[in-house]
Amino acid sequence: MDQVKITIALIIAVLLQWTLRNIAEPLAFIDFPLIIVVYAALQRDALKAIFFGTFAGLAVDALSGGLLGASGFSKTLVAYMVLELSRRVYMDNLLLRIPVIAGACLLDDLVYYGVHKMMGQEPIGQMFVTMSYNLIGTTIAGTAIFILIDHFLADRSRSRKREIFPTRRQTRRKNPIRLSK
Repeated sequence: MDQVKITIALIIAVLLQWTLRNIAEPLAFIDFPLIIVVYAALQRDALKAIFFGTFAGLAVDALSGGLLGASGFSKTLVAYMVLELSRRVYMDNLLLRIPVIAGACLLDDLVYYGVHKMMGQEPIGQMFVTMSYNLIGTTIAGTAIFILIDHFLADRSRSRKREIFPTRRQTRRKNPIRLSK
């Protein structure tokens, strides 16, 4: 059921990316599909994360009319890198996810502009200005969207209160070996 919800969120993110840039100029700097791709990669499912990265990138390329495959390649690479990072490091804390969103956004922009330069095409806008606005907007919006997605995908059997700073595990345990009777 969670996969269906994330798929619906990805479709909504692609549609928002396509429509909101025509409504307000500052919303063009928020990469909604990248946020969902990073969230899917943090779930530690390799096939789902790479599929979502490829689908989101190709859909954004097809709807924007840009170089077909540039965003698809960059989002797939970002999905793979975040997936490998989340396999090695425990990333279920919101404060650890914020730098991951920022790093993923930076890597996505660098690969996207690199593919454009490699193919001899000039992307729209200045590279560093667009990258910095995209980094700030996607990191702020991504943090809020991660909170919303975690709220909607949370199990209803658990308590409604979710901690941003989870408590540490207790180190003292009962000794299973008894030396005396």
